[in-house]
Amino acid sequence: MKYLVLPAAVAGNLLVMACQTQKPLTAAGTAPAATPGAVWHSDAYTLLRDAVVQGPYRATAASATALTSNYHSPARALSPRIAFKFSLNGKDNELPSGQDHHFVALRGPGAAGAGPLETPVITFGQPGPEAAAAPDGATLAPGTPVKIRLDLRPVLAAFQKDGFYTTFKGEKIYKQDLKHVLVAGDVAPLSWDFDNLVNKPELEMHDPDGDGIYETTLVLNAPEAAKTTAQEWHQTIKTDDFPQYSSEYPLADALYNLALEEARRAVEPDSTFRTGKEWAGVWTRDISYSIILAQATLQPRSAMKSLLRKVSPQGRIIQDTGTGGAYPCSTDRLIWAVAAWEIYKVTGDEAWLRRVYPIVQQSIADDVQNAYNPETGLVRGESSFLDWREQTYPRWMQPVDIYQSENLGTNAVHAQANTVLAAMARQLGHADVAADHERLANQIRHGVNQYLWLEKAGYYGQFRYGRVFGSVSPRAEALGEALSVYFGVADAARAKTVVERTPTVPFGVPCIYPQIPGIPPYHNDAVWPFVQSFWALAAAQTGNEASLTESMAAIYRPAALFLTNKENFVAGNGDFAGTQINSSNMLWSLSGSLGLVYKVLFGMHYETDRLVFRPFVPQAFQGPRKLTNFRYRGAVLDVEMSGFGNEIQAITLDGQPLPDAAVPAALTGRHALRIVLKSQAPAAAPVNRVANQFSPETPQVTYAKNRLSWAPVAGAKSYKVLKNAQVITTNANPAIGWPVPTAAFAEYQVVAVDAQGLESFASEPVAVASAGVGPQQVPLETVAPKSKLPYQGFTGAGFVETSTTQNPALAIPVTVPEAGLYALDFRYANGNGPINTENKCAIRTLRSGAGALLGTVVLPQRGTGEWSNWGFTNPVLVRLEKGKNSLRLALEPANTNMNIAVNQAMLDYLRVQRVQ
Repeated sequence: MKYLVLPAAVAGNLLVMACQTQKPLTAAGTAPAATPGAVWHSDAYTLLRDAVVQGPYRATAASATALTSNYHSPARALSPRIAFKFSLNGKDNELPSGQDHHFVALRGPGAAGAGPLETPVITFGQPGPEAAAAPDGATLAPGTPVKIRLDLRPVLAAFQKDGFYTTFKGEKIYKQDLKHVLVAGDVAPLSWDFDNLVNKPELEMHDPDGDGIYETTLVLNAPEAAKTTAQEWHQTIKTDDFPQYSSEYPLADALYNLALEEARRAVEPDSTFRTGKEWAGVWTRDISYSIILAQATLQPRSAMKSLLRKVSPQGRIIQDTGTGGAYPCSTDRLIWAVAAWEIYKVTGDEAWLRRVYPIVQQSIADDVQNAYNPETGLVRGESSFLDWREQTYPRWMQPVDIYQSENLGTNAVHAQANTVLAAMARQLGHADVAADHERLANQIRHGVNQYLWLEKAGYYGQFRYGRVFGSVSPRAEALGEALSVYFGVADAARAKTVVERTPTVPFGVPCIYPQIPGIPPYHNDAVWPFVQSFWALAAAQTGNEASLTESMAAIYRPAALFLTNKENFVAGNGDFAGTQINSSNMLWSLSGSLGLVYKVLFGMHYETDRLVFRPFVPQAFQGPRKLTNFRYRGAVLDVEMSGFGNEIQAITLDGQPLPDAAVPAALTGRHALRIVLKSQAPAAAPVNRVANQFSPETPQVTYAKNRLSWAPVAGAKSYKVLKNAQVITTNANPAIGWPVPTAAFAEYQVVAVDAQGLESFASEPVAVASAGVGPQQVPLETVAPKSKLPYQGFTGAGFVETSTTQNPALAIPVTVPEAGLYALDFRYANGNGPINTENKCAIRTLRSGAGALLGTVVLPQRGTGEWSNWGFTNPVLVRLEKGKNSLRLALEPANTNMNIAVNQAMLDYLRVQRVQ
């Protein structure tokens, strides 16, 4: 993900009221009598031909090149009762989830307001004094200074006595690894985003006099300029060389021209794309989705150059920095291939095709080894673009767990990338390669439909996740749902129900649904316009007019009110100012707005040898429209269209009927194209409009004396217990827990369910086994020279370094008492970077002594400089024979990570656990 370090004054009121809901939207199309002339109307906002109205706010198109708006971020009354907890090294490691410290930041009557308020001195790891409730109606005064004080002496004493401190989770933090003491919380500049606390220097606590009492002073509810955007926009950049659009809808025309102007601003002096006003540089997924939506059509040369910027010297697609050191924890880089193919279809440039083909081929080959799961047919790795861990994953999932998960959107990307590579191969005469990748594409599609489809819900689950066993998260994931339709992962029947039944909230389709409690808006509790644009493409593809109309309104509303194409906005209230990070002039947002015109209204679909028109104009947007100066290879098209619906009554080129509604690639010169639609609405289809709701919190489960235990979860009415990812009861009682037999190995989890049937994430798996089937350990210092590095926390006599030069391959003998299926994982450390970004995830291949591929072992970063922070890799399931077995763990060419130079970890031991 991308990170922006905000100064305190700007970071001000980024958190929003978490649980705001809206009434369900009214139907699209004809507006209620109270809103005459509306194109779209709901309880949340109204879209007119020339304006958007949302409560007291109005944006109006004065012309096709001028807009005005009086929008500003609504003021929010904040409670003076703040919640916070402390953090060592940016981890949530002081108290169990749900146990916070509280302080009422109010001055007493007549108290002087000169100095800061002060919290009591709170001892790390212990509940502090319970703060009183805030008085009724009390609010947090603007600019309230608060000194937060922490007694860290128990931690320091443990360092002195033992060399380490043991957290409530049982994790050891060694003295040499303590880098930061921080405070997290619920009122800005406090944040619950633990991974990014280090990016806010004011949240770092210090001990100025060396007495073990750490402190920091924060200004809560800091005064700042009102959260507003520009009040007016007038076109100031020449864009008449781009395709020109006009209709009877002045607002749509102006927003198209606004997007053209911002598209021109999004090109750097070196002709590569700039991701957003606040985001310099080229990002693989951002540019790729933007190219697919519009930029291949609009600016193909910049698209080419930008894609090539994201190719490594070894000729592989670069995965952006991200979770645990990026690739292969994140694997959505293959959207690059889909964008590259889109450029070829637009331009017909054979040199381009020959250049990108080996890049795509080699990148997929690496992914097949590192990330493809032959057991499920699915691809491992983080959700495409949803790359901010707690924003879409349960808090317990470490980067290695995210690597092991199998996400809907990422799998849709890989299915399409393999389809694209097969098409490239056929175009270049490589029929055998084409057949191989058509098979892989079908394998992924089959896996998605077998393992992620939710029959009762009528759409796909978010991802499979777990440890040894995987279950499906039933949350909807909007981009993945849209791509499963758009890329043909879903068959026609399923595609139809996906669009009809995926939940949408009053301001659009949220990234995920339901939302995660306690996580501020960004991916969670947010709508992203580029995702909404793909949702519009899915709606058009399935003939769902109501969904398409709603999507167009949901894209036009924020662009008009904010007078720019923002990156995201809060799902609950539609405001741009409440998300954790945002940007204006966002490349994929503006590309999505342009894509509405090119790919939806005019229905332009590129093929290798022609441009096909499959327009869809919702009845609410009926009427004549033009798209002139549209360049397609050697031709320039001036297109006029009238009517509505998704069926063509007549289409002509220079007055002559156009067969198959397709312009041939060989056409040259300027031509007039005319389309008349039948003005017949497709069969009515529903939209699943819901209030913006939150699931219960994830239970925290412990195991002792043959029983699972967990505290009651707020709002939960029942609890499911899962054994090996299968539900064994739906009415477990947290007051008595759940009895667990200790026979064969099993993993247990608990899911909280509320009165509406909304489910929490499953709790962290608890592995249970009797003494006879417990894990055995193979100390790795017995198979290679132990390291002399001064790290601590290892077991046995030492640990082994593995890098590009030190022990890149290890031969490991394993002796087991019985033949069976075993889970093999490694205890390791990787202090080369933080959990949330950079690119130094270590990767190794595990093979049998005979050379058979057993799986990939991923060793993600665990914290910058935290070399005594040990954890476990992903488990690899291997059938072992009774007696001695030979294994080989090696750095192979496919294991090259995105850093290339640094591919390093420390290995403590191999853990061997029989699971069957």
